[in-house]
Amino acid sequence: MKYLFIAFLLLLSNMACAGVEYRQFANPEQQEAYEDLTSELRCLVCQNQTIADSNAELAADLRRQVYEMLQQGKSKQDIATFMTDRYGDFVLYKPPFKLKTGLLWLGPVAFLVIGLIALFLFARRKKNAEAVTISAEKQQKIRRLLEKGDQS
Repeated sequence: MKYLFIAFLLLLSNMACAGVEYRQFANPEQQEAYEDLTSELRCLVCQNQTIADSNAELAADLRRQVYEMLQQGKSKQDIATFMTDRYGDFVLYKPPFKLKTGLLWLGPVAFLVIGLIALFLFARRKKNAEAVTISAEKQQKIRRLLEKGDQS
């Protein structure tokens, strides 16, 4: 039993040996550009993480590609343009304002305005309904008083 437990722990130890990605750069500017780009590009698999934070294979491939392009001497703008040409504006955490991305930028504001208008109209309608109900109650009271006056 003891040997079976040790064999089981040895099998699990392979999973614990996760590698740390290390990249060597020629100068600090490349290092900074690499960190900026990996924090600005979205992982297409995870969709809510940057490629710097993601452990997905695609994110690792994108990090490798960014590193290789920086080693080739390409600028941050060239790399960002390459990524958006290949994967679309969705790959950017802060997509530029274009006709295609207008809904992404204006959608939340439009929903907020529509919600506020609906709330205002609902409150106004409810206030008017209460006013009508009060006046209807007063009319009934007046009718009762008039009927009592006719009977006496």
